[in-house]
Amino acid sequence: MPEKPLTEEPPAVSALSESGLLARIFPRLDIGGAHASATLLGPGDDAALVAAPDGRTLISIDTQVQDQDFRLQWNNGYRTTGFDVGWKAAAQNLSDINAMGGKATSLVVSLTLPPETPVSWVEDLADGLTAGIRELGATDCSVAGGDLGRGTEISVTVAVLGTLDGGNPVLRSGAAPGDILALAGTVGRAAAGLALLESAIPMNSLSTLQRALVETQCRPRPPLAAGPRAREAGASAMMDISDGLVRDAGRLAAASGVVLDLDPLELKRQAESLRPASDALTADPQVWVLGGGEDHGLLATFPAGIQLPSGFTAIGSVQAPGTQTGPGVTIAGRVAGARGWDHFAD
Repeated sequence: MPEKPLTEEPPAVSALSESGLLARIFPRLDIGGAHASATLLGPGDDAALVAAPDGRTLISIDTQVQDQDFRLQWNNGYRTTGFDVGWKAAAQNLSDINAMGGKATSLVVSLTLPPETPVSWVEDLADGLTAGIRELGATDCSVAGGDLGRGTEISVTVAVLGTLDGGNPVLRSGAAPGDILALAGTVGRAAAGLALLESAIPMNSLSTLQRALVETQCRPRPPLAAGPRAREAGASAMMDISDGLVRDAGRLAAASGVVLDLDPLELKRQAESLRPASDALTADPQVWVLGGGEDHGLLATFPAGIQLPSGFTAIGSVQAPGTQTGPGVTIAGRVAGARGWDHFAD
């Protein structure tokens, strides 16, 4: 994840009209590409026209706000690029469709910019959005349109549409006692990367492994093929892990009325990959594994006897709730206490 060298001050968005800025953005979004079959009419009119051959449409929305979800410059010196924000905007929205067992078909983007924002930063954002869609494997998805406005901070909101191709969605509420609890993707890596960004260790002195953790925070890689595979394999419940393993597992447990019991050996295995950051920061990697979000892996449950689809690893089991404790998350039978992320409590 190379950092761009400082050069002469680039022109700001205030130097262009809205139509002029849009003219710089649209060519970078690859609108109407070979795989954009769902977008029948893209930007240029008051609304886009999107096909829904399934007769149903999955829809989700996420927002990234400057100094809330990202910083333009981090404590360790790393400067967030427009490419980072565009990639992450794609990743977190595509992951929500993936978690229902579907495939994304279209995105619409609302972008709010301070007038001093460099035009090059906005162009990089469009490039990152397009690269995220392509490289993460959402080959049937395109950017159908959006909105552009002025504000005091950068804010990027993306709404995503998706299809189930005639199948049924995988909900959070279907887990049953006896099911296997499984993970696709990773947990804790983005949180470790965030800790490095907020540390006093200069970005240019980080090792290759440490920089890879930072990249997971800035440009997460949700396992997009895993959602439809899980649905086809008979997953009973599933959700995206965006706010931390224990917090999101607790949501699935509550929706299903069960206890999700995590395997401590699997948690330890996940934590070992975070040693490059935890050793440098004298931190406990288990805290990141249990409470760190934004890797955008998938947590799913499968009935016993079903072979786990490719990309999934068993990390625990589903059990009936006790009469005193009710639904929740445990680790080897003991109640898990990690908090995870909450936009209004943290």
